Amino acid sequence: MVARRILRAGHPVLRQVAAPVIDPTDPAIAALVQDMRDSLAEVGGIGLAAPQIGVSLRVVIYRVPAERVSSLPGDREVPMTVMINPVLTPVAPPGPIGAEACLSVPGLVGMVARSPHLRLQYQTLAGEVVSTEAVGYHARVVQHECDHLDGVLYIDKLADPTSLVFRDELTLVEFEAARAATGATA
Repeated sequence: MVARRILRAGHPVLRQVAAPVIDPTDPAIAALVQDMRDSLAEVGGIGLAAPQIGVSLRVVIYRVPAERVSSLPGDREVPMTVMINPVLTPVAPPGPIGAEACLSVPGLVGMVARSPHLRLQYQTLAGEVVSTEAVGYHARVVQHECDHLDGVLYIDKLADPTSLVFRDELTLVEFEAARAATGATA
């Protein structure tokens, strides 16, 4: 497979509502997921939605590394996960404001309020339906990636537009404070 270019803010595909996947077991969907994995591996990110590589379908991949797990009960490390046609249901209202960045908005960081607890349902590449919950950073990353499926970027949800800054302008202390606001450890 091949790593594809990550589209940046301004590309029209990033503002479209992605189409549902009709057959998650279609080999073309498996090939898309492999391209997404290759693309994500090339840039070293945590999550990616199909629209970010120019494919307007409801497919997301993500992982939660140990160093991003928050102190909230139920938050946990998550291996690379593929979600097809995800549906999110917030259990708690948007609350914690935390630092977010995005491969489609490179170099910037902004503060966004997200629900700290979700129910999610999605299909796997085998067509199985999975129902689970996400808490803390896990909930944040899932919401961020699924927003891409609805043509929404995190910059649309900034708690305060003045919170948008270039990552390299943040001091280590400021960046750690921003990460701490998300409940992330380490």
